[in-house]
Amino acid sequence: MSVTTTTHLNFQGDARAALDYYQSVFGGRIAAITYKDMGTVQNENEADWVVWGEVAGDNGFHVMAYDVPSQLPWDQGSNPFFVSVRGDDTDEIGALWQKLAEGSTVVRPLEPSQWAPLYGMLTDRFGVTWVLDVAAPYNG
Repeated sequence: MSVTTTTHLNFQGDARAALDYYQSVFGGRIAAITYKDMGTVQNENEADWVVWGEVAGDNGFHVMAYDVPSQLPWDQGSNPFFVSVRGDDTDEIGALWQKLAEGSTVVRPLEPSQWAPLYGMLTDRFGVTWVLDVAAPYNG
């Protein structure tokens, strides 16, 4: 038996746009089901919102997204989580950073750090904070 974890992002009307954007950065396949597809529309303005969606790539990237309907409480909050993307290739992480950085606010530039060959943090246009780094051996 194996267990995996996947980041599941909650939005309110932006899930499809976020999934499209993350696919443009990381590649992979999008799957998305709307409230209309499910036959569970409670607010006609939200019929095309995503009730379940994901981007999954052959490279192991996987993120899920959902639009919280307006009748439920939703608060994006401040720093409720970070999405961490770690790789072992500086060119690959650098290329992902360049794509994610478009329209984002850089919290910490992608550069060498004391603990990693490259480390950076940014908040994208959907309010999601991403940490990208290149893995280094732990010498604790």
